[in-house]
Amino acid sequence: MTSEPERAGTVESLVTASEGGAPPVLRDAVEVRPDGVESDRYRRGDGHFQLDGCAVTLVAAEALAAVREETGIDVRDGRHRRNVVVDGFGAEMDGLLDATVAVGDALLRPTRRRPPCAHVEELAGEDGLASALRNRGGLCCDVVEPGRVAVDDAVRVREADPRSAGAAIAERLADRERPPDRE
Repeated sequence: MTSEPERAGTVESLVTASEGGAPPVLRDAVEVRPDGVESDRYRRGDGHFQLDGCAVTLVAAEALAAVREETGIDVRDGRHRRNVVVDGFGAEMDGLLDATVAVGDALLRPTRRRPPCAHVEELAGEDGLASALRNRGGLCCDVVEPGRVAVDDAVRVREADPRSAGAAIAERLADRERPPDRE
């Protein structure tokens, strides 16, 4: 019988900005509330795109590393303006969409991509940042369960995307029905 390997990673950094246009602040830990990250502009209703219903944002550390390598733009200081930088899932995070993901003590559900915009580029002061982040600008997440998140916390997929979970279940059932190999 085969089983799908657990996908896991870690929190590399945490970022908040107190209001729209304010500089990003790197945090050691944050409290994720039902409506977003404590002390972040979007939870306070003061973000640039405040009406889009994006409580928490994730971005891949691997995506930021690729941007740095390809363009020389280093935004590890938080100028990417995403709340949680995760390491271990690769630059392409679409596999997390609609899954339930444990991030520290919080449970999140990534619902859609978070495309970069010209505003991020303007605030970062880096020409080309928005296009460099295209298709790897992170994910918007709903909060399933609030909780504390800290740098170096584990990030684990708790429940797979239901569209792919069915295929994994069918594969396991097929493995059970196959006769064992004879030598």
